[in-house]
Amino acid sequence: MATTLKLLAIFPHPDDETLGMGGTLAKYAAEGIDTRLICATRGERGWSGTATEYPGLTALGQIREAELRCAAEHLGLREVVFLDYIDGDIDQAEPQRIIAALAAEIRRIQPDVVVTFSPDGHYGHPDHIALAQFANAAVLVAADAAHVSGSKPHRISKLYFMVDSIDLVQVLHDLMGGIHMTVDGVQRSHVGWEDWAITARIDCSAMLDRVWQAVQCHKTQLPGLGGMADLPRELQLRIFGAGDFVRVFSLVNGGRAREDDLFAGLRR
Repeated sequence: MATTLKLLAIFPHPDDETLGMGGTLAKYAAEGIDTRLICATRGERGWSGTATEYPGLTALGQIREAELRCAAEHLGLREVVFLDYIDGDIDQAEPQRIIAALAAEIRRIQPDVVVTFSPDGHYGHPDHIALAQFANAAVLVAADAAHVSGSKPHRISKLYFMVDSIDLVQVLHDLMGGIHMTVDGVQRSHVGWEDWAITARIDCSAMLDRVWQAVQCHKTQLPGLGGMADLPRELQLRIFGAGDFVRVFSLVNGGRAREDDLFAGLRR
């Protein structure tokens, strides 16, 4: 009997999965790939409304958890796991604890492919950067037989960073003025990767309707997305029609040729 291939995405906030790689997740789920998500927080500080209307950490976390579960259903995810950290606090997490939690889930799920944020966090978001570092460490720990946690070691076959192209960064700049945030008094901006640096581009244009339904699930985030909520289909396709990734390592393939499948080298 053939073994089902597994894809695991590791992100810090609800909506990272949909806005970042919703089409790719939906594509693989539709193909029968076991597709899952670890979300470190419930997005408790991700509020786009006025300060007086902010419902508080617990209430907003409950709302955004429900939004993520709605999106996950449209994308076809088999499972969503929350690590119960608070939005905005990931870079303050105790490293051994969060790495052990991630490694335990990797050992339990036994994915073939893991995807997380790139080291720049897309636009310098501290949570994105921190979780990318922790996820990389967890991949190593999960495969390390010397790390005793009561579970069997698991070695993934491929690790990818989810990235945005320079073209996409320009599209979002034209649409909503770009993505920026100020950290420690310094403005950080959306990072676009050169085309030659992108090692995998996944055509997920056929999944556009599913992705758009998932986007609509994240109702608390729509006010902060500029005109994205009312995009014409042509722009929807430019933003969500393909997923770009950088292959960090692969135990099953190599070379300069750009992949059109995150499971290249694993298909039987």
